[in-house]
Amino acid sequence: MDHKNKFMFMIGFRFVLALSLFLGSGCVTVYNPATQRNEMYFISEDSELAMGKKLADEVIKENKLIEDNTVVSALLQVAHEIARVCDRSNLTYHFYVIDNEEMNAFALPGGYIFVHKGLFDKVSRDELAFVLAHEIGHVSARHSVKRLQAAMGVNLLLNLAFGNNAQSMQQALGIVYNVVSKGYSRQDEYLADTLAVKYTHRAGFDPYAGVSLMEKLQKEGAQGHPFVFLNSHPKSSDRIANIQDKILQIR
Repeated sequence: MDHKNKFMFMIGFRFVLALSLFLGSGCVTVYNPATQRNEMYFISEDSELAMGKKLADEVIKENKLIEDNTVVSALLQVAHEIARVCDRSNLTYHFYVIDNEEMNAFALPGGYIFVHKGLFDKVSRDELAFVLAHEIGHVSARHSVKRLQAAMGVNLLLNLAFGNNAQSMQQALGIVYNVVSKGYSRQDEYLADTLAVKYTHRAGFDPYAGVSLMEKLQKEGAQGHPFVFLNSHPKSSDRIANIQDKILQIR
């Protein structure tokens, strides 16, 4: 066997071995009640939680958090009701208010939810419940985890399989950060809204608040106040139609 063929053989052998180790040790197929499908996960829940905590620590380090007890208590009262009825109620959720006037909210893997003060100040209690339910919906459906799996290359697969945890974690964190900051797919957003209707209804909030929320955010955008909650999302009118349709289904 010449050097070139030997090299290619070793690369192929390492890849097959990595794939076998990775799939054998971490691959599971489970029924996800949020998506109502059997889904395959290469990334364990423990790894998801570790990634979420690392990213949350960075967000907290880079941003000022609101510590006013009135604001935090109001958020937590609503948040805990939604978390209690969601499809991953086994997780310990963490909620924070960022001192920022943007109309924004986002979720990190493992149940770390951030709401900007600018959004908190402009929504009703039921609308806040819908925002939180939407973000918890992303966590329940494991959207960021599935996007990470889809973006994983051979190098990351090899690093995970051969125990290079620090390097693979950094790569994974970068991928997840891009997913969260740039937005999810249309299908993911529609599902998060659908789950928000279900969770708000279960928790005793008015799911129609999702419609008034979309209209309010649409108006803010039309007035030239950019917000991130709708960035890279389907059109507000399409989301409203989807929300209204899902509300009719639960009545």
